[in-house]
Amino acid sequence: MSERTLRARPLALVQDELVDYERAMERMSELVEARQRDDLPDTLWLLSHPQVFTVGKRTAAEHLPDPSYGIPVVPTGRGGQLTYHGPGQLVGYLIVKLRDGEGVVDYVREVENRLVEALEKLGLAAERRETPPGSELLTGVWTRETGRKIVSIGMRAGRGVTSHGFALNVDGDLEPWHYAVPCGMPEVDMTSLARELAEPPVLAHVRRVVAEAFEAAAPR
Repeated sequence: MSERTLRARPLALVQDELVDYERAMERMSELVEARQRDDLPDTLWLLSHPQVFTVGKRTAAEHLPDPSYGIPVVPTGRGGQLTYHGPGQLVGYLIVKLRDGEGVVDYVREVENRLVEALEKLGLAAERRETPPGSELLTGVWTRETGRKIVSIGMRAGRGVTSHGFALNVDGDLEPWHYAVPCGMPEVDMTSLARELAEPPVLAHVRRVVAEAFEAAAPR
């Protein structure tokens, strides 16, 4: 799906800096309920979290980090497996009412493609991947040249409205990714814009480009 074939889906933009993960989940639930009542437009919430590992229902015990690292591990209701959040990462929660005949997997593909476009505007060639039969889901965005994963995506839908979203590694510490098994894939090499680009953009610029890719603007 190219930029020319992505259907228009303008979103309202909400922005915060560092927000505790569990507090963010409470707020996201409120936003989802408001969207289900049509009291809220489709919304993109951009923020970051303090260090935390979040785990999906299918995360194996052996994929969890050793408690000695001191980073909290929090169960979550999204799809996907273990992921890491921390400063220097841009998180986007998407509270979007699905169109008639559209499933959450369809929308995840749109999210991947919009993030591919954003990364290319930031100077990094990227791609989404199809999952081979029998393999762990390759949901997310990957760098074309180095084959590393730069965006994690985990979403769900309830009463026709999506929740959770994506995490784009900008310039944060990548070491915690080695403390556990991200995405259910022991071999995955997680990366960031700072690792891939000679002159990585600042987080504020990344926020603007990502918001533009999602046609997101602050309500007037």
